[in-house]
Amino acid sequence: MLLILGYLGIFACVFGGFMMAGGEIGVLIQPIEVLIIVGSAFSAFIASNSLNTIKAALAGGIGTLRPSRYNKEYYLDLLLSFNALSQKARKEGLLSLERVADDPEGCMIFGERIVSDRHLMEFICDKLRLILTGVDAALLEDLIDAEIEAHHDNCHVPIRAVQRVGDGMPAFGIVAAVMGVVHTMESVGIPPAELGKLIAAALVGTFLGILVSYGFVSPVAALMEERLEDESNAYRCAQKGLLNCAKGTSPPMTVEFMRTAIPYQVRPGFFELEDYLKSSKG
Repeated sequence: MLLILGYLGIFACVFGGFMMAGGEIGVLIQPIEVLIIVGSAFSAFIASNSLNTIKAALAGGIGTLRPSRYNKEYYLDLLLSFNALSQKARKEGLLSLERVADDPEGCMIFGERIVSDRHLMEFICDKLRLILTGVDAALLEDLIDAEIEAHHDNCHVPIRAVQRVGDGMPAFGIVAAVMGVVHTMESVGIPPAELGKLIAAALVGTFLGILVSYGFVSPVAALMEERLEDESNAYRCAQKGLLNCAKGTSPPMTVEFMRTAIPYQVRPGFFELEDYLKSSKG
């Protein structure tokens, strides 16, 4: 929603300002320039990336239109889930977590928001299986750190692909402008009024390339980067819970370790979390 509001603001400021200065908005409507710039940029995007990267970039770009799932309610669900998981491990032993790892949906441990996060759920279940093997906690931490880093690097690939499209838009705008100038130069015999329209159309190419780059594509890449950080923070929070389960830490301390790993803007307060755990238990 904020992305759309930002886009509307860009339209209002750029085109509204142009019209307030006395400009004719019809001069900026150049479908051929749009075809050259956007079509060439998208074709270069396809040519320079694998199919998996293209799919991930498109999915990530569309996903920026939706609000982030990693809000306070999500983290409350995650904390509640690990509170129940830690209690189960302390009461019934670590071996009781085998069923949880094999059937996370049927065990009724994890909340709906966590179960629907397929990638995080796979991450948690895989690490629970490692815990069941009796792996050392320090070794488990190193392993999780390596996996989070690899996941983070892998998810950066589509973000870089989108950013490269944004970086290339001004250059394609120059290409469209140069082609417009070439067309203008071959039409020097026409009346000055018509010649002026051709020059204006050529200059619109540079304008559109810069506007689409910095006003529309680059914000999507920046927002995808922010969403990736949100996802990584959820993994780090789950990491704290898994490590404390492996160490046999008490449920309250496990949850508190996890709470401190949550970004401040979505972190539930101490008493807020306590009330949530009590109400859920009830």
